[in-house]
Amino acid sequence: MRGHHDDAAHEHDGGLAHDLPVLARRRMIRLMAGASLVPLVGCSADNDSTASASSSSSSSATAGSSSSSECATIPEETAGPYPGDGSNGVNVLRESGVVRSDIRTSFGDSAGGTAEGVPLTFTLTVVDAASGCGTPRAGAAVYVWHCDREGNYSLYTEGVTDENYLRGVQETDDKGQVTFTSIFPGCYTGRWPHVHFEVYADLEDATAATSITNTSQLAFPKDVCDTVYATDGYSESVSNLGRLSIETDMVFSDGYDQQMAAVTGSVEKGYTATLTIPV
Repeated sequence: MRGHHDDAAHEHDGGLAHDLPVLARRRMIRLMAGASLVPLVGCSADNDSTASASSSSSSSATAGSSSSSECATIPEETAGPYPGDGSNGVNVLRESGVVRSDIRTSFGDSAGGTAEGVPLTFTLTVVDAASGCGTPRAGAAVYVWHCDREGNYSLYTEGVTDENYLRGVQETDDKGQVTFTSIFPGCYTGRWPHVHFEVYADLEDATAATSITNTSQLAFPKDVCDTVYATDGYSESVSNLGRLSIETDMVFSDGYDQQMAAVTGSVEKGYTATLTIPV
């Protein structure tokens, strides 16, 4: 069973009690793996995470990794209270138009609004963990969703319940990749800036909202967040992020190397984020 967030101050996070079962399972799996001498490591050849950001130049962060041929699946995380996949109320996955690459606008019979913010394009690469992350998962499907720059979730948050922007599904190509055009999400009370995603075996499963294989979250490096949140429209994110650290975030506190996106770009030109998802 997946947990859900719900924070009293912002109604997005349910507090640590909702997430302890998920986090406890992750720690138990890692302890069991350690006991059997099976290392849980990342998939690339670089061990160090690096990040640099500027409002006028490139900003980047490289996710943690290992030179080992072993490859751990992406950590399983809560889908939060606002997945829109039918598990908690509304189901957007069955609606015509959800399969798309540009998720900035609402579609179908929704209000037709557009999420404003600093441009963000992110590419997720789904690979087979059992093969050491060397084999792309072509024909899989990925559903993504995240909050807008005010920290609101379409379909759920008051004021945007008639919208379904910042949600979309795509089928992975021959390289196991999907690319979405979006905006940089805001930081709301109690949570590190992130993007939710669910992986399905194929597009048919995704649009039927059934048989999820993996649920996880993508994190953003702090220096990039700081640069973005200094721009118009993100004022609340500045104070919210100032009260957080990714090391104490209820989802990422037990490790985020596999979930930290590599980010390049600038406020003026927009940002590009990439993440490999072993499943």
